[in-house]
Amino acid sequence: MLMQLKNKYANRSKISEAKFRQIVKLFVLDLDATQISQIVNLERKTVNRYLMAIRERIAEFCEQESPFQGEIEVDESYFGPRRVKGKRGRGAGSKTIVFGMRKRNGKVYTEIVPDCKKSTLQSIIRGKVEPNSVIYSDSWKGYDGLVDVGYDKHYRVDHGRNEFVNGKSHINGIEGFWGYSKTRMSKHRGVNKKYFYLHLKECEFRYNYRNEDLYQKILKIVRKNPLFYS
Repeated sequence: MLMQLKNKYANRSKISEAKFRQIVKLFVLDLDATQISQIVNLERKTVNRYLMAIRERIAEFCEQESPFQGEIEVDESYFGPRRVKGKRGRGAGSKTIVFGMRKRNGKVYTEIVPDCKKSTLQSIIRGKVEPNSVIYSDSWKGYDGLVDVGYDKHYRVDHGRNEFVNGKSHINGIEGFWGYSKTRMSKHRGVNKKYFYLHLKECEFRYNYRNEDLYQKILKIVRKNPLFYS
């Protein structure tokens, strides 16, 4: 059994600060637990526990981000296996439904939702987007009535009629994020549904801070709220 070591990034840690920083560096490079365990000479199970704890801190950080203001694109997407034959409807089958918004030339926010009903989507928009913002969406009925709840500037594109861009009206930015997230998760040979939320927030974090030093940013987040390894 490994003895507990002093580590300002993880309480009751069984690894040194130097080893933890090495794990973070390899995590930033997007290596998986198996690859990292071979490099740092630790059991995969141990490495995976640290990675999941890091993802939890990242998710908490993302949830604390400020509300959006400005030009905002909103959209929903579906993650998981292909739809079951005979099943119809948005998110049919065993897919996980994710609602997202992206400030143009800015950050993304995502949230797992039970459905794409108007009440569900409007509740998130009203909690995360300032009323004086400009909202862009597709023609899905779940976005009906945004003007009635205070969002006077709501513009849409009709994907059903093969309209994807109409002047400034489009949702190419948030759709680009969906593509980025699905490609990234596929490289990890899929994601266990139990941990999907943490991986989704990791994608959000990596995308939002892609032009910053992720290694230093993660260390700062974890230093402020150390992991608890038992």
